[in-house]
Amino acid sequence: AFPLRAPPLPPRARVVASAASDDLSALGFRSAAEAAAEQRLRRSRAEEAAGGACAGPSGPASSVYLVGVGPGDVELLTVKALRLMRDADLVLYDRLISPEVLSMVGPQAAMLYVGKEAGLHTRPQEEIHRLLHLYAHAGKSVVRLKGGDPTVFGRGGEELEYLEARGVPVQIVPGITAASGIAAALRVPLTHRDYADSVRFVTGHARSENSAPVAERYRWEVLSDPSQTLVVYMGLSTLPQFADGLLQAGLDASTPAVAVQDGTTATQRVVAAPLGGLATAVEEASLASPTLVIIGRVVSLLREAGAGELAAAAA
Repeated sequence: AFPLRAPPLPPRARVVASAASDDLSALGFRSAAEAAAEQRLRRSRAEEAAGGACAGPSGPASSVYLVGVGPGDVELLTVKALRLMRDADLVLYDRLISPEVLSMVGPQAAMLYVGKEAGLHTRPQEEIHRLLHLYAHAGKSVVRLKGGDPTVFGRGGEELEYLEARGVPVQIVPGITAASGIAAALRVPLTHRDYADSVRFVTGHARSENSAPVAERYRWEVLSDPSQTLVVYMGLSTLPQFADGLLQAGLDASTPAVAVQDGTTATQRVVAAPLGGLATAVEEASLASPTLVIIGRVVSLLREAGAGELAAAAA
């Protein structure tokens, strides 16, 4: 008989396992459905290594649902997202899904964490693609939970392309993207006839293979338009360079801006400052990921609202 060997665990899971060795899930044990799916994945990899890259699971595939759950506040879930979460057989979820949202998943569902953060990817994106493919061919109801909206900097488009190319039906369930949810929580309109006639979403995080410096990644003359609202996702680590690029392109250093960590949740933190001083203010406040940045004249309404509340409280 061969000894059982649990699949490798990420660093944090190893710590948990060493501290509580009687926790079977921490040691790598899986439900029967998960074990079967992982075994199919191992065999699929072996076939690809042997030259069978086109081979795949046989039989009809069930649908995969790419479900956005909003920026964190559980009450911002859509009715459709909640229904699919309660009925799912298998749920693959990201790092930014709040515990309150996960608690809404039906008790029958098998859960698999596939989150990513700087320096710690539990599973590469290519493996997530293959898992979705294999689970769908197992005839299960598969839900892929993503923070915000799955197609706004959520790699939902990549998963959609991969699955549809292999004959797997995919349904996208939109969620409230972080820009909309956080701006609403701050009572800052993203557009306003007196302040901004357009809004632009950009990411401050480049693909791993993109080695170009921040100064060369963007069309700064477009981003520095003072009549628009600029929203930067995943831009915490590059905020100093990003702000400098806007300033060099002519955007006024006094342009109102705000950075929000953990938006719409109980741990939300807000740092407002003019663009010229935003990076320093964020560093001094020790904001952490996930942090969203909103830049533009609409942010001045945040200060006006805050001043009004302070005056009312003082009275």
